[in-house]
Amino acid sequence: MFRITWVFVIIVAYVTLLTACGASKNEEVQPGSGEESSAIANEVVITAKNWEFDKAEYRIKKGEAVKLTLESGSGVHGIAFKDLEIKELRSGDSKVVTINEAGTYEFSCNLMCGSGHANMKAKLIVE
Repeated sequence: MFRITWVFVIIVAYVTLLTACGASKNEEVQPGSGEESSAIANEVVITAKNWEFDKAEYRIKKGEAVKLTLESGSGVHGIAFKDLEIKELRSGDSKVVTINEAGTYEFSCNLMCGSGHANMKAKLIVE
């Protein structure tokens, strides 16, 4: 009887953990009317896979609304930008941004993803 109780407690804890982790995925696209979404000039999809991004540089135009999306080709990743108000994007998240200052902004994976994690860096170039 004691063993069955522990198995039940472990199963309930596991299901609770899975539910909590699944609920944390949220879209961070700025809300607005349909007109605002049609004003988005383009979308930049950043694909992360184990220990690298699909490109070393991503280019956008200054003052233009851009939808940034992070996708994971393998593993679980997130990105953090240096010197931008975009603090974080997680796998599957999107955010509409308008950057009004030209420059080069570095970003890196901010979720420990394995031995090559420290090398996961790329640049967002605003022209």
